Amino acid sequence: MGRAVQQMATAVKMELFKPIHKYIEALETQKLSDERKAVLQPLADYIISKNKANQAVQLNFICTHNSRRSHLAQVWAQTMAEYFKVPNIQCYSGGTEATAVYPMVVETLQNTGFEISKKENSKNPIYSIKFTSEKKPIIAFSKKYDDKSNPKSGFAAIMTCSQADAGCPFVAGSEKRIPIMYVDPKVSDGTPQQMQVYMERSKQIASEMKYVFSKIIS
Repeated sequence: MGRAVQQMATAVKMELFKPIHKYIEALETQKLSDERKAVLQPLADYIISKNKANQAVQLNFICTHNSRRSHLAQVWAQTMAEYFKVPNIQCYSGGTEATAVYPMVVETLQNTGFEISKKENSKNPIYSIKFTSEKKPIIAFSKKYDDKSNPKSGFAAIMTCSQADAGCPFVAGSEKRIPIMYVDPKVSDGTPQQMQVYMERSKQIASEMKYVFSKIIS
């Protein structure tokens, strides 16, 4: 009996933070268009094939500056893997050049329930992003896709912007290249609509990653 109670306590600890869990529960993946589902299917198929082969899944989300969309995609994909209990998933992000994580990305994720702390205060800050109290946080900073912190082989390159897809025709070490492009929320920077636009883009990415990972367990 004591062991059962301990196991239940461990399961509770491994749950996502409540605000994040509630947010994910409310995402309506059935509203995705058939066109968008077709764009997402190759990513789901890739993860399924790796799982069937009992191989680790490494996803590197790539955008030009690794400052907005690629980080949102990395964080939401890793979070959805935890939500659906899909094992052996490790998500990364990178760019064709390094800049910095845009502050509104951090604020957007915090507003959704992620616990974020700045580990290094510089022109390219390092952030610790937590979605559960038990797992190691996601370490986020802007970097090139081939940074030493990213995988060198056996990964899928997920191209989240057209510039990176066009400017990066070959991603060294990748075994699969999957374009899943998003409109850059940067277009709203400095406008009264900025927060709304970033929240909408984050919600779109979260919804689509929820759809992808729901296909893994179905």
